[in-house]
Amino acid sequence: MTDQRAPRDPHAFIAGLPKAELHVHHVGSASPRIVSELAARHPDSKVPTDPEALADYFTFTDFAHFIEVYLSVVDLIRTPEDVRLLTYEVARDLARQQVRYAELTITPFSSTRRGIDERAFMDAIEDARKAAEAEFGTVLRWCFDIPGEAGLESAEETARLATDDRLRPEGLVSFGLGGPEIGVPRPQFKPYFDRAIAAGLHSVPHAGETTGPETVWDALTELRAERIGHGTSSAQDPKLLAHLAEHRIPLEVCPTSNIATRAVRDLDEHPIKEFARAGVLVTINSDDPPMFGTDLNDEYAVAARLLGLDERGIAELAGNAVRASFLDEAGKARLTREIDAYTETWLAP
Repeated sequence: MTDQRAPRDPHAFIAGLPKAELHVHHVGSASPRIVSELAARHPDSKVPTDPEALADYFTFTDFAHFIEVYLSVVDLIRTPEDVRLLTYEVARDLARQQVRYAELTITPFSSTRRGIDERAFMDAIEDARKAAEAEFGTVLRWCFDIPGEAGLESAEETARLATDDRLRPEGLVSFGLGGPEIGVPRPQFKPYFDRAIAAGLHSVPHAGETTGPETVWDALTELRAERIGHGTSSAQDPKLLAHLAEHRIPLEVCPTSNIATRAVRDLDEHPIKEFARAGVLVTINSDDPPMFGTDLNDEYAVAARLLGLDERGIAELAGNAVRASFLDEAGKARLTREIDAYTETWLAP
């Protein structure tokens, strides 16, 4: 994957490159404009209403502080109208970056426990999804994830919402687990992942972001993970890297996020280089982009620098995300052809 020949203009190439994103959070994708608008709707919140003040608010001391701030933004989503606005505007921001397909991680428990009617919640995300595809051409699919910090009650509720045929939204493709890892062991969530997998959903838990490689092993063996969210500590275990490479289990890598939450000390120490050398299928993602002062285009630029990629190498990364996605085969072929055609046009003399 690596190539020491630098692109002529990596940022320009990346800006126009058709892309898929597999690890991006619903609430965490709210732009400063949307967060400030929601904060103004709900003045009892401590979240700033001034978009410029949000940069300081989104400066995190550690992962625990990030979760605290993240949940304060979650608390701004209080009505189906809030849900619809957020979802539609996230799709607009993705479309601006040439994202053709995105699997958006949604935590329905955070909304239903705040009193949003579950049917109204599903209708809001589906209405926004269909409108976004019609207006922007960006295809959205959902990953319903368990907020680990909320315990097994949230797991039960998330599994019920994901598997009840009367509620399950058309765009739902996968089942995940987020939140803090320390003190939240993966094996306790096995029964809920078993139910989701039996209902036809894919398993995509976060693991190994702020804990060691044993958490990734637990996600693989107990939760039957098909992709790993972050997996940052996998580089500490050569056997794990070999297993991920051999079985083509992708990692959803989010470099800037790992720095912002202090999971990794600085970018030059990021394990993405170890992943690539081991032959692991690496995908590039933005996680909670406005909170971390980034977007998917910036993450591709970071990855290109760390891996020494030229245009074809960057396009290969984009292809990895398509291959690792849960898009149907016809859709994968279409998007792959679009990436290839764009790259050949860009490189033509």
